[in-house]
Amino acid sequence: MARPRKPLLSRERIVATALALIDAEGLAALSTRRLAAGLGVSGPSLYNHFTTKDALLDAVADTVIAEVDVSALATGADWRTGLLAWARSYRAALAAHPNIVPFLAQGPGRRPAGLKMADAAFGGMVEAGWPPAQATRICAMIRYFVAGSALGSFARGFVADPSAYDPADYPHLGQAHLLAEHQQRVDEGAFETGLLALVDGLALRHPESAPPPHR
Repeated sequence: MARPRKPLLSRERIVATALALIDAEGLAALSTRRLAAGLGVSGPSLYNHFTTKDALLDAVADTVIAEVDVSALATGADWRTGLLAWARSYRAALAAHPNIVPFLAQGPGRRPAGLKMADAAFGGMVEAGWPPAQATRICAMIRYFVAGSALGSFARGFVADPSAYDPADYPHLGQAHLLAEHQQRVDEGAFETGLLALVDGLALRHPESAPPPHR
């Protein structure tokens, strides 16, 4: 009887397995030994596809960024609609893989999907009338905001034990023990509140907007 064939080793399979490992155990868990074991191959065979760990991390990070929808930033679209849609899709992609966020936060480097996202965002803002320098700052601001939001959970940072919040010491935290229970609603609501405030604030500063009084 013929022996079953091993699944073909490919860049795509290596990246998917590496991302699953990072999602489950964090960036520190990624090693040639762990990855090779998960793939059922010998360590040296990985070097035929990725010569360094950073090259592999670049591919993993770019796979995550490729999930971000930048279509609403297309030329001619309302910049506010485009910015909101981009930021929401960006956060969704990062929130699904929070353990890779510290690596992604370093910037796109030479990664194609990361550069395409940056190009679409910057181009969309410039086409909408923002001066290039300001468009750069807006894109950077959104990246900071999204990465910070996806990196951790505000609600999960509070323990579910009511006794941790003695009213004598923390008179305003009587309901803090309930935050973790409603983590998704709290965190997503906080993101939406901040995002809308950012976009509303930017609208006041758009070159085609009248300056607010007492600026």
